[in-house]
Amino acid sequence: MNKLSPADLDKMSKVTVDKPKDWIKVGLSSCGIAAGAEDVFNFFVEEVKKRNLQIEIKKCGCTGMCYAEPLVEVSVEGLPSVIYGAVNKEVAIKILEKHVISKMLVNDYIFEVLI
Repeated sequence: MNKLSPADLDKMSKVTVDKPKDWIKVGLSSCGIAAGAEDVFNFFVEEVKKRNLQIEIKKCGCTGMCYAEPLVEVSVEGLPSVIYGAVNKEVAIKILEKHVISKMLVNDYIFEVLI
């Protein structure tokens, strides 16, 4: 592989990639899995499909807040990205209905707001 020149880097920085605007990431590191994150991930996938929602469900690794697992980060256009903690199926429904559909934060489960 050749070394990239400043001109190459400049050209690469101007390339746009179409990314889904809305997404949900579920932390599936070992601490998340031990706390039930696989069930939460699968539940999100099923509910999004059942409700025909236009949001991507992604897996991610550890964010360093193992005490709050399962952690779910939500990014919806028009709202700040939020990390919810202690997410189970009941909280996942609230996230879909309030945050994703109604564009309102689910305050009781917010662990961090990313600006």
